[in-house]
Amino acid sequence: MSRLPRWVGGVGAGLTRLARRLEERTAEVESAAPAAGATGADGAPESGRAADPAHASLPIRSGAAGDSAGSAPGHPGPAPAPAAGDPEHVPPPPGYAPAVPARPDPVAAVPWGVRVAAEVAWRLLILAGTLWVLMRVISSVRLVVLSFVAGLLITALLQPTVAWLKRRGVPRGLATAMTFISGFVVMGLVGWFVVWQVTDNLDDLSGQVQQGIKDLKHWLLTSPFHVTENQINNIADNLSTAIGANTKDITTAGIEGVQVILEVLTGILLAMFSTLFLLYDGPRIWEWLLKLFPAAAREGVAGAGPRAWATLTAYVRGTVIVALIDAIFIGIGLFFLKVPLAVPLAVFIFLFAFIPLVGAVVSGALAVVVALVTKDVFTALMVLTVVLAVQQIEGHVLQPFILGRAVRVHPLAVVLSVAAGSLVAGIGGAVVAVPLAAVTNTVVGYLRAYAKDKALAAAPPDGPPAQAPSEVSRS
Repeated sequence: MSRLPRWVGGVGAGLTRLARRLEERTAEVESAAPAAGATGADGAPESGRAADPAHASLPIRSGAAGDSAGSAPGHPGPAPAPAAGDPEHVPPPPGYAPAVPARPDPVAAVPWGVRVAAEVAWRLLILAGTLWVLMRVISSVRLVVLSFVAGLLITALLQPTVAWLKRRGVPRGLATAMTFISGFVVMGLVGWFVVWQVTDNLDDLSGQVQQGIKDLKHWLLTSPFHVTENQINNIADNLSTAIGANTKDITTAGIEGVQVILEVLTGILLAMFSTLFLLYDGPRIWEWLLKLFPAAAREGVAGAGPRAWATLTAYVRGTVIVALIDAIFIGIGLFFLKVPLAVPLAVFIFLFAFIPLVGAVVSGALAVVVALVTKDVFTALMVLTVVLAVQQIEGHVLQPFILGRAVRVHPLAVVLSVAAGSLVAGIGGAVVAVPLAAVTNTVVGYLRAYAKDKALAAAPPDGPPAQAPSEVSRS
């Protein structure tokens, strides 16, 4: 027990010496503080205190008030500000600012999926707005656009003939004139033949229609559908009343029909001029259009243009051949079934074949209705059988064999294209919708392959190995 007081005394003496050294160190730091706050030659404060390594080892002493603040262990509360005369007062270094806790980034608080959806959404909105403006512009100049597109389709049909004549040594101007005149003469003769056949057989047709309506009425009375004569008479009276009540609307429709005829004639003239200049100066027009594209994209567009034109030419020629086969075989069936106006109906079938899906249904229904009102139900059923058989052969044999894979478009794309084209520009839009979809498919496929080949060509030597030529070189 005698050693314990001596040990405690030694510890006390050591603590006393340590406190004395700390006080001396504090006095040295306080004496160096004015030098640290001095300014340099340019008037800027010198950072002596910040650079003084002794400053980093300053003791942080808490007063009695700070100890009595009830701060948690390990988290001392703020020390009270010492008085100005306090020898322990140490001023803050120049440029000192209290640390401010960093606020979280608001972007980081948004989930990644929401950010991606927002990025995609505003881009889709811009595309939708651009398409809407484009559709409005096309609708306002629909006659001009449809006339030019019709001229483009006719040019795709006639241009191989011009090329064939030029290869035989015929000058370009003469070859263009010969092809242009012969093509429009043939189309004009076809239209005149249809009109002549309809007007020449109109009287006989009206009599046959009346007789056919009587036969249809008799068939309905004797059919298992239990239709009474009063019901048939009521339907006829309702039709007569509706026609009499809407006479003004019918007259207005007739006046609008005259305006439509004028627009059609104007469109025909525009299509003829477009065809003439496209046949004669097609390559020069294409070279001028290429100059409108940026230089970086001009090479890809220059390669996509000929492929798009080849697709359009193949589509038009294949559609003409398929429509001609449909018209011939269905016309032969109508002729042997002794259906009136067999030849005009065959021409209508040929023309409506240029509207995919919808045209075949409309032209076939027209032939069936004519057979029903001019002949009998059995003849109408036979005509329906002929139409369906020819259309099945067309869809499963003729189109895959004649059109080939170059212009093959998915049936869903065909339906949506025809629907969108008809909503935007009526029958003309339905006609040009599918070739436009086929050309777009070809152009997009080529540009995708072109970009891939260009990226492979620009890859460093130690990059991925060269692959086999893509569809750019094969097409």
